[in-house]
Amino acid sequence: MVHAIRFAKTGGPEVLEWQSVEVGKPGPGQVRVRHTAVGLNYVDTYQRSGLYQMPLPSSLGSEAAGVVEEVGDGVGDLKPGDRVAYGNAPLGAYSEARLIPADRLVKLPAGISDQQAAAMMLKGMTAWYLIRRTHVVKPGETILIHAAAGGVGLIVCQWAKHLGATVIGTVGSDEKAALAKQNGCDHPVVYTREDFVARVNEITGGKKLPVVYDSIGKDTFFKSLDCLAPLGLMASFGQASGAIGPVDLGILAAKGSLFLTRPTLNTYVAKRKDLLTAARELFEVVEKGFVKLAINQTYPLRDAAQAHRDLQARKTTGSTVFTV
Repeated sequence: MVHAIRFAKTGGPEVLEWQSVEVGKPGPGQVRVRHTAVGLNYVDTYQRSGLYQMPLPSSLGSEAAGVVEEVGDGVGDLKPGDRVAYGNAPLGAYSEARLIPADRLVKLPAGISDQQAAAMMLKGMTAWYLIRRTHVVKPGETILIHAAAGGVGLIVCQWAKHLGATVIGTVGSDEKAALAKQNGCDHPVVYTREDFVARVNEITGGKKLPVVYDSIGKDTFFKSLDCLAPLGLMASFGQASGAIGPVDLGILAAKGSLFLTRPTLNTYVAKRKDLLTAARELFEVVEKGFVKLAINQTYPLRDAAQAHRDLQARKTTGSTVFTV
C-alpha cells in the first residue's frame, strides 16, 4: 500500500486527507511511477474548492517527478529506473506512487533535478505556451505579467527577459517586488499601493502593451484590458481572485479591437509532439541558466493542507514542492 492525498467533498484545505491507496500493475500504455517530488499549483485549490468541478471522491495534482518502477504492454521508450516527469496528466500527483499514461511522461536530462522538474513542468510549460505560442514575445516588446513573484510569473519574467522583452509585473509586497526584480522583472508594480494601469501608461509613454498575461481574474481583468494597445491580446489563464463572470464582448471593440483568449496547458500540449517540444525548450533554458527555478517552500506531501493554506494566503513565492 502507498499513501495519497484525497478528498471526498469540496471545501477548504481541511477536506484533504492522507489515505492508504492501492496502486496496481500498469496496463497497456501505462507506467507505474514512484514519485520523488510533487509540484503544488494554484489550480489544485480550484479543484479542491469545487471552483473546477470533478467527480468525487478525487485525488489532486498534475505535476511531479519520479522513477519508473514498471511499464505496461506497448510502452517502448521507457524502462524501470528511468527518471521521468510530467506536467499535464490525469489527476493523481499527490501520491507516493501512481499509474500514468506513458505518453504524458518525459525523460529528465541529467542536468535537471527531480525537485526542479516537479517545480517547473506545469508552471514552466505554462510559461512556454504563454510566451512562445499564445503571444510570441519578441525583442523590444513590453509585456505585463500579473503575480510576477509566483511560480509561473518568475519563469515568465526570466524567459521573456531572455527573449529581449521589457517586463512589467504586478506583485503584492515590497519583498515580492524585490524577488521579481531579481528574476528579470524590469518594473515591479506593488498593486496594493500603485495603480498598475497608470504605471503601464507611464512606462510605455502612453503606447500601452501588445499583451497582458493575467492569472488573477476578477480583481484585475477589466483594468488589464485598459493596459492593452489597439489589437492587443489579453491572455486570461487563471482566476486566483475569483471567477471573472459574464463579459460584454463589446468592450473589446470599445477598447481597441482587442483579442481575448482563455488558454489552458492541456490544449497546447495535447499532442505528444507539442508536449516534447515544450519540455525540450523548457529544459534548454533552465540548463543554460536563462531561467532559474525559485523553489522557495517545501512541505512533506502529507502536509498538503497547510501548503494550500499558505498558497491561498499569499504567503508563498516562486514554486512550492512536496517531498515524498
